[in-house]
Amino acid sequence: MNQPDTLARTPKSVLLDAIEAQPEDASYEEILRELAFERMLERGLSDVRAGRTVGHAEVLERIRSWRS
Repeated sequence: MNQPDTLARTPKSVLLDAIEAQPEDASYEEILRELAFERMLERGLSDVRAGRTVGHAEVLERIRSWRS
């Protein structure tokens, strides 16, 4: 990605960079998978900035509860 300041980037510029980074012979599925990954990263970073995080102990407890 060419622009270091991700806070000032538009969604369009993020997606265009992700597409440009793909090889010329990339399939639609590969490109869409990469775009979905970029979106997940952006959402995760947004959650972190907003303080929407879960601590390690809480995550472990949630995972343990799935096994019960």
